[in-house]
Amino acid sequence: MNPRPMLAAVALAAGAALPAAAQDVTLRIQTHYNPEQTSGKLAAQFVEDVETMSGGSIDIEMFYASSVVATVETFDAAANGILDCDMTGGAYQTGKNPGFQFVGDIMGGYDTPYQQLSWLYYGGGLEQAQTLYNEFGMQLIGWWVYGQESLVSSTPIAGPDDLKDWKFRSPPGMETEIFANLGASPIVMDFTEVFTAMETGIIEGTDYSGLSNDESIGLFDLANHATYPGFHSMPSDHLACNKAVWDGLTEQQRRIVEVAMEKLALRSALYFEKANAEAAARLTEKGVTLHDWSAEDRATFRKAAQAAWDVWADKSPEAKALVDSHKAYLTQLGLIAD
Repeated sequence: MNPRPMLAAVALAAGAALPAAAQDVTLRIQTHYNPEQTSGKLAAQFVEDVETMSGGSIDIEMFYASSVVATVETFDAAANGILDCDMTGGAYQTGKNPGFQFVGDIMGGYDTPYQQLSWLYYGGGLEQAQTLYNEFGMQLIGWWVYGQESLVSSTPIAGPDDLKDWKFRSPPGMETEIFANLGASPIVMDFTEVFTAMETGIIEGTDYSGLSNDESIGLFDLANHATYPGFHSMPSDHLACNKAVWDGLTEQQRRIVEVAMEKLALRSALYFEKANAEAAARLTEKGVTLHDWSAEDRATFRKAAQAAWDVWADKSPEAKALVDSHKAYLTQLGLIAD
């Protein structure tokens, strides 16, 4: 008996049992962070993780500091094929659909990054958000959440009463409505104008970022009060890719990117928890007063935020579905009353 046909058949069967080799692909991704920033360095680690785990089958060309298009245009650039993926945040896209507010910056929602990520992965959030992203030809891959932002002020902001007539720099959108309803005077301006506005007394404070980032750019040279831990805003930066590009990856490649994204999410939350605590210690020693709002005062803010959620929920069916989903999960976590 000639063994060659049998050996050939065995080899063919063995080959059929092996997964197809992953095809090489290059993903062009833009982030709004600078490579020198902590978040930029974490993004660089994400790139290294993907390229290493894929054995080189995925190459990532990362564009930092919105070097290809403006930050707010990154989503469209990915959807239209100028880029492959957007690594900014959903909140920049509320003009397309108000529902993006509730995948970008929920405002007055969860207390920790872990709770917010829990909604995404275990509260049905990813499936709910995916419907919204898919409408625009994009696929939401995951979030990285650096934690609660702090309000910085030249005057005390120890509770809701101190917000009355408090003039501060605010980003546009739902935040201005929430704070205005609490009696504050939010002023929408580009952050580049904040230092001059605070020096001249046009504003008394600002909403910028987490405590360590606020310290790093010199805000406490102008102000000696801040909320910490924060409570009002916890933006979710996302990785969202052109759906056709994402669907064109192999299952192995998609899984690698998803796992690397979950590592990025964990590392971001852990790093900034440490960095903010260290900044709090330095600032307290320097004489800055950090205001930790009571549970009752936080509930007051959350109630005002919920009123704004309801207004925004009426703006689109997708916004309504996301608000309902968040409310159900926040209730389950005991953060809002049923």
